[in-house]
Amino acid sequence: MSGFDEIAEARNRRRSALDEPAGKRLLASFGIAVPKSAVVQDTVQAASQFAGLTPPVVLKVMSPDILHKSDAGGVKAGLQTAAEVEQAVRVMMASPQIANARIDGFLLEEMAPPGQEIVVGALRDPQFGPLVMVGLGGIFVEVLADVAFRICPITRLDAEEMLDELKGAALLKGTRGRRPASREAIVDTLLKVGGERGLLMTHAEDIREADINPLIVSESGAVAVDARFILTEA
Repeated sequence: MSGFDEIAEARNRRRSALDEPAGKRLLASFGIAVPKSAVVQDTVQAASQFAGLTPPVVLKVMSPDILHKSDAGGVKAGLQTAAEVEQAVRVMMASPQIANARIDGFLLEEMAPPGQEIVVGALRDPQFGPLVMVGLGGIFVEVLADVAFRICPITRLDAEEMLDELKGAALLKGTRGRRPASREAIVDTLLKVGGERGLLMTHAEDIREADINPLIVSESGAVAVDARFILTEA
């Protein structure tokens, strides 16, 4: 399914946003790595699909009514066995915030290797059009607002300069025993999102906001662990 199909399906369902699997399929169609995953509806499917994944895995609730899955008890990471996955589904189904919401199912996916958390975001500005953003995850985004923006389409030089502008850029080289993160993988992701033939320019009329948070970056590559896309009004 192409990105246009994913967006058309969301609009046909009168959704203002892509669900997480659709968002990740959109990313994958532009060559951005995402975890291997499966959508399940119940404990029986969860146990069956677990057999095709490599643990540890994470289970996430899928609901148009739940914006922050973790706050609602809708995320359980580090699951090692089918029994643990089944129990996680049961617990989520019993959570009041989840039980009272519209549920599309549960996303079961392999956990990404350890690495540096990066945030790649986007928004559609009424005057300038699509903008792309990058920042280091965690406290650097939440408290320090350590981010850099550029108007799309960006070039490789733009992407390099965005990383250089970050106050925490030195962390990408590895500090205090941490392994370095691939700068090239981050630049590559920024170009696939905000470059001339990237996601934002291709779907400029449809995407109002986008958020890849986190993008886990290791020495050898990057994996988009979570993805959120808000659509423009039809």
